[in-house]
Amino acid sequence: MVKGLYTAYTGLVNQQHRLDVMTNNLANSATNGFKKEGTTTKTFGETLAIKIKDTSEYGMPRGLGDITPGVEIGENYTDYGQGPFRVTDNIYDVALDGDGFFAISFTNKAGETMVKYTRDGAFTVNTEGYLMTKDGDYVMNKNGALNSNPGADSYIRIDPNVELKVDEQGYLYQNEQQIGQLGIVDVADYNFIEKYGENLYQLAEGGQVQDSQAKAVQGTLEMSNVNVVSEMVEMITISRLFESNQKIMQTIDDTLEKAVNNLGRL
Repeated sequence: MVKGLYTAYTGLVNQQHRLDVMTNNLANSATNGFKKEGTTTKTFGETLAIKIKDTSEYGMPRGLGDITPGVEIGENYTDYGQGPFRVTDNIYDVALDGDGFFAISFTNKAGETMVKYTRDGAFTVNTEGYLMTKDGDYVMNKNGALNSNPGADSYIRIDPNVELKVDEQGYLYQNEQQIGQLGIVDVADYNFIEKYGENLYQLAEGGQVQDSQAKAVQGTLEMSNVNVVSEMVEMITISRLFESNQKIMQTIDDTLEKAVNNLGRL
């Protein structure tokens, strides 16, 4: 194998992966509460094979080659940094100022109900008075969120005909009476939370929720933390790196062609 050809190929694969993640970020630049993703890379080990039963080295295995053959795709990560706020003056819109998530009682297509988490506070009220997400999932109260109980007793029900007020601790008030508290929780270790899809997050095995110190801001929505200008600049960089690897492959291909067609005639 021509090592330079393989190195350029791994570079192409890596840049394509970076571009895929970046285009997903740009596609969600207007999604409420979306947190952008980033990529990491690492080098392959310098030794991918060893000599076996090589008596020239006193029977000791010796590495083949000393050139690192390209780049390997590493793990993706999520930037949980705060996004900018947009004032909507909608009484059912709530943003979180600080670390934390809204707990949601989510039902998948198989009819299974489980707890998911989101930063998107664009809520609404259904005909029965339950506070819900725009996708039709129930917003959970504090007790249900801390106990990871997605059952009906964790739903928040209000009177849609009475003005709703939400304070910084997430307590809900109607007619000057406290009627409940939003299920705002945080994760003890963010290494144990992962994206589920549909702008939701879920706990990985071993993850634990805890009370959040985030402040609830009524009539406001948190926007995506994707900086479109920065992403576009990075996209240009990725395109140039991709083209550079393409040129390397083309150069090596031309060299091989000359070696096969011209040197063979001598």
